[in-house]
Amino acid sequence: MVEAPQKFSILGLPIHLMNDYVGWLTTRLQSGIGTHVVTLNAEMTMLCETDEILRAIIKQADLTIPDGSGIVFYLRLYGKKIRRLPGIELAEALLKKAGQGKERVFFYGGAPRVAEAAAQAIRTQHKAINIVGTQHGFISGAEIEELQKSLIALQPQLIFVGLGVPRQELWIAENRSLCPQATWIGIGGSLDIWSGIKFRAPAIMANNHLEWLYRLYQEPWRWRRMLALPVFVYKAIVQRFTQTNPLSASLPVNEAPPK
Repeated sequence: MVEAPQKFSILGLPIHLMNDYVGWLTTRLQSGIGTHVVTLNAEMTMLCETDEILRAIIKQADLTIPDGSGIVFYLRLYGKKIRRLPGIELAEALLKKAGQGKERVFFYGGAPRVAEAAAQAIRTQHKAINIVGTQHGFISGAEIEELQKSLIALQPQLIFVGLGVPRQELWIAENRSLCPQATWIGIGGSLDIWSGIKFRAPAIMANNHLEWLYRLYQEPWRWRRMLALPVFVYKAIVQRFTQTNPLSASLPVNEAPPK
């Protein structure tokens, strides 16, 4: 039996703590239990201070994982030692599982041709994987309606949405009813990496919590958004020494998604 994730509060947002996120998600996937996964980092947490809609969506997510080093830092302030799990690594682990089974996979997001290039790269790694469709993220109007119709017809079980924060979380919340038994994950720029357009930070940087610096090197326009990181650290320290431990009740393994 897969362990139930324990809930913890990150500046009022939920984070789920467990040792086997992939196993928990695989159990739900095989049981046909719809799941929305949020990959939480410091930047997203600070964005929620001004974006009430995003904040509400994250609070209703079925699983929120510690994606960023800032989240791991916050948890360690409370004595919670948990390994950071980047969303791309969670996605790749699920794709590997899907490559061994019959799960239907769908990619949505990125610039034109990126999602299909990413799909081809994943097919090269996992010969048996069943990627039933792709769609780039630069669509509107009738094209969005066609995408929605395709999702209804295909009923993919793993849906990876790479539209960036907060757009991908908003889109999943608005459309997850189209495939109620699917696992939906916002994956940011993972499609760019899988397609070969961009690259992940070298291991030495990632292992020393400097992946954000490498991303800033590749995307210097993000510097304003990176200013959220020191603000998050400040708020984390202040809350640690002024408020009580935010540990909450455990979440049952087979809890149905919120309606």
